[in-house]
Amino acid sequence: MKTHFFQSLKLTLILIVLAGGVYPLLISAIGKLTPGGGDGQEIKVNGKVVGFANVGQKFTKDEYFWSRPSAVNYAADGSAGSNKGPNNPDYLKDVEGRIQNFLKHNPDVTRAQIPAELVTASGSGLDPDLSPEGAKVQIARIAKIRNLSADKVAALVNAHTEQPLWGVFGPSKINVLKLNVALDQLRK
Repeated sequence: MKTHFFQSLKLTLILIVLAGGVYPLLISAIGKLTPGGGDGQEIKVNGKVVGFANVGQKFTKDEYFWSRPSAVNYAADGSAGSNKGPNNPDYLKDVEGRIQNFLKHNPDVTRAQIPAELVTASGSGLDPDLSPEGAKVQIARIAKIRNLSADKVAALVNAHTEQPLWGVFGPSKINVLKLNVALDQLRK
């Protein structure tokens, strides 16, 4: 019995050191190698932080590219999905409301042209990216409001499109905050 107790005690102490000390230090060290040093990649305009690259933000003005909807109203401390299934009447009502709102603000777009990501919330509620299609469907509205050519806005979208990692892993994507910051710079 004593043997099992001391073996269990040794194993417990080893696991406390590994899981409570070595592993967190290793992950922290790896985090320091990432953009932002593990504290998040700040996006600054004129020296002022306007947001973080990996946290979605709400853009509702017609002069900006809209983000993906958030089930938690973009509150980073409450990251979550809605947990409503595709047949839930409340969920369907929310999606239909988003579709109607998008069509109202983008009269040149048909219902069939709206990418699902623009009317459905992400699992985290904080998705910072859109697909190129999600951005391109908004070009006409933004170009008209900002008095820019659609080609100029499309070129900006293309310039901010990030390709999959090594051309294989993940989809092409556009960071909405970075795109909107560049859009404001385009005005100048």
